[in-house]
Amino acid sequence: MHPLRRPIAAVLLAVTVLVVWAGRSPARDGDRMADAAGTFLGTLSDEQRERAALPLESDGYERFHFIPPEMFPRSGVALGEMDATQRAAAHELLRAGLSQRGYLTATQVMELEDVLRVLEDGGRFARDRDEYYFTVFGPPERGGTWAWRFEGHHISLHFAIVGGAASVAAPAFVGANPADVEEGPRRGLRVLGDREDTARSLMRALDPDQRDAARIEVEAPRDIFTGNDAAVDRFGEAGIAAASMTEDQRALLMTLIDVYLSMMSDDLAAARRARITASDVDEIRFAWAGGIEPRMPHYYRVQGPTFLIEYDNVQNGANHIHSVWRDFDGDFGRDLLREHRAEHPHQ
Repeated sequence: MHPLRRPIAAVLLAVTVLVVWAGRSPARDGDRMADAAGTFLGTLSDEQRERAALPLESDGYERFHFIPPEMFPRSGVALGEMDATQRAAAHELLRAGLSQRGYLTATQVMELEDVLRVLEDGGRFARDRDEYYFTVFGPPERGGTWAWRFEGHHISLHFAIVGGAASVAAPAFVGANPADVEEGPRRGLRVLGDREDTARSLMRALDPDQRDAARIEVEAPRDIFTGNDAAVDRFGEAGIAAASMTEDQRALLMTLIDVYLSMMSDDLAAARRARITASDVDEIRFAWAGGIEPRMPHYYRVQGPTFLIEYDNVQNGANHIHSVWRDFDGDFGRDLLREHRAEHPHQ
């Protein structure tokens, strides 16, 4: 089979996705995820289900990473070991947690493994678009409290459902290598181009004094600072605050935040945006390191009272993106799960 395989299947999948979303149920995200997760687990063999269905209190619940599986073995069941029925059910679960745009972004990140396999030509990693794993924590019941994860190279997405409500989608990591595909059938593909371009537009919109305030380092760090830390702390007050921006600049800042929110399902994104706007938007800070022009190594972060965005594009000649959304108190649904357990001690 050609290294860049299944182009016709990819087109058919994109068409199918558009049809599915056109008739998407208005049911709550929590119900939709519970139904999809239950169906998915029901398609698995006993041995697969033992690996894919873990207790919510599992030691591996907050264990995550975005590096290749050869460097960080995953729990769960991989797409590559699923039959057609199981694979279809797995994708329905992924669609339940993501927007149409988010689902297409995730599948394109997976397809970049095909590009890497050709570019690296027998490198140290297998580069398999099917080596992405699904894990469900706790019984996925309507009205229940449980969680699920989808993870592999350059993808680590976590969803917590508490009391039937899908309230958390963090950590949410996506990366792209190459960030800009320069050759082959996928030439010109920039999976996370909006995360790069919108931030650069904001940096360019700042006046010289504002730009100096936003810039935290002349050189960009090699990677995001938070890495795969289970919990993250605030970075302090480095960068420029929204309070010091013009109305147009603040609009660009919110557009950048919306780029990340748009990965989530529509209901989750709306709830997260409402939480952001309910806090002090003036306190949101934008920080930049490195060059401003394309293909210059660069890093940025957006930090609000409740959340953190980190982005880095330094490796491989500034053609390798790492980006993540974190919640300071809400990663993995910690705060909501704590409250739920306090109110329902016997569950």
